[in-house]
Amino acid sequence: MPAPAEPPTTHRVRIEPDSAPTVPSPERDLAYCEEMLPRVSRTFALCIKLLPPDLERSVMVAYLLCRIADTIEDAEHLPAGGKRALLRRFAENVAAPGDDVDYLQEAFSGDGSAEDHLCHHANRVLRAFGRLNRDEQEAVRPWVEEMCAGMVEFSREPVTAGGESAMPSLERLEDLDRYCYYVAGTVGHLLTALFSLKLAQRDRNRIPQLEAYATSFGLGLQLTNIIKDAAKDHRLGWSFIPRELCEREGINVDELFGPGHADASRRVFSVLIDKARAHLQDALHYTTLFPATQYRIRLFCLTSLYFAVRTLSLAAAEDGQLVEGGTVKITRGEVYRILATTCVVAPSNRMVRWYFRRLGRGASLQPGPQ
Repeated sequence: MPAPAEPPTTHRVRIEPDSAPTVPSPERDLAYCEEMLPRVSRTFALCIKLLPPDLERSVMVAYLLCRIADTIEDAEHLPAGGKRALLRRFAENVAAPGDDVDYLQEAFSGDGSAEDHLCHHANRVLRAFGRLNRDEQEAVRPWVEEMCAGMVEFSREPVTAGGESAMPSLERLEDLDRYCYYVAGTVGHLLTALFSLKLAQRDRNRIPQLEAYATSFGLGLQLTNIIKDAAKDHRLGWSFIPRELCEREGINVDELFGPGHADASRRVFSVLIDKARAHLQDALHYTTLFPATQYRIRLFCLTSLYFAVRTLSLAAAEDGQLVEGGTVKITRGEVYRILATTCVVAPSNRMVRWYFRRLGRGASLQPGPQ
């Protein structure tokens, strides 16, 4: 799920394998999910603890399903056709929960990164998903299926221009919007569906508005991560920055962080920052639609939102560092200060908007109309 990006876990993990042929244990499957969550995302593991226990469990399992799909999409050792085949089969597993994942165990050894281990043992996550209640499964299932379908669409040979040495990238701004919807907008809707199950009858008239802003909640976080990680992705040899956006400024994607192109690169990032800013403002409205009685849902949403707002503010204020390939990252101390302040402001829409404005000063982020 969209969250402040962090480097993939690179240490090897050692978790006891299933003790076949004994009957799988619900407790062991859930314990596996709880063990793996902080290994694949420390930040999200921190945020999820803010939710009520039943939501914590369903959101955790949903996140791990999404993370499996994301790992398949990102797997450098798999050809595009192989990724598409695995994503389709995984979507079938989610549609009719079962624990036959031989195809993933063949593709991922389970001996490498935490993400590799998670894919190899996807049967445990699928069993945990199958033990959610029917309403929770129905809230999660269509959005994971749509995410997988979108990843199939984008798991093709990368677009290049100017010869084989050109950097793979997205082609158009519309492609970026569509990609972000599939990997993050779907998550916004998934969360909305789960959160809506907890709304009191008197608050259910808010659901259509929540659904209207759900895409922006995901896209604001995802675009911020793309901006933040653009230099790192570039060094790895690929880019989410649309080719047409660079060409509009007279440069190639390959030249985005090159000497002599700082002004053009700054204009490219300005467009992306504006897009992220608009989505984050909508994400704020999304979060304040939850009633104060749903304090812990608001806390969960605000924590992720405020991390993104602060990150985007730094990216906008330090655009010189951004276009020179530097790191834009909030410090651990800021993370804990934001968490502490969020706990105080979360019940009050007025205070929530004040803190949004304060964190977003560098990016000219304003709460917008109430």
